[in-house]
Amino acid sequence: MIMNPELQAEQRRVNPLKFMLILLIVSIVMMFAAFTSAYIVRREEGNWLEFDLPAVLIINTVVLILSSIFMQWAYASAKKDNLKNLKIALLLTIVAGTAFLIGQWQGWGELVRNNVYFGGSTSNPSGSFLYVLTGVHAFHLITGLIFLIIVVISALKYKVHSRNLNRIELCTIYWHFLGALWIYLYVFLVLNH
Repeated sequence: MIMNPELQAEQRRVNPLKFMLILLIVSIVMMFAAFTSAYIVRREEGNWLEFDLPAVLIINTVVLILSSIFMQWAYASAKKDNLKNLKIALLLTIVAGTAFLIGQWQGWGELVRNNVYFGGSTSNPSGSFLYVLTGVHAFHLITGLIFLIIVVISALKYKVHSRNLNRIELCTIYWHFLGALWIYLYVFLVLNH
């Protein structure tokens, strides 16, 4: 069977929003590659304060993995037009994402209680790097939560379903990326701290 060349071109065309998301993800990867490279270089220069990572970081890792599972459940539910499960899974993802941010806040509080600060004359670069790595990731997670809220509002208006998956597909890709990025950061910190 010979396909229409216009139809073939249409099938190969990349969604512009997906392309923008891929560019965003690539730029975030480059930024964190620069941060972690700088961390390694600066650590080798000496004057590096050794301290324990906040215990809540492992809990946060589990919470973020769970949130990714919930997000995948939401996407699968949208593909099957199961709008009830879609809404439940999206709300669970938001709850888990918010719990992660609360855990990060608690981790930063633990650092302060252990006299590990960000910047200033009383700080050490090791603490500052930890705040930057976790803080910039938290910022991106907040943007993911905003994106999730937009998808929830769309789902409540019945605009997310098997024939309209663009929003939830983009959100799912970004959310999984944030989870993978966190796992990378956590493993990096454990191995290089």
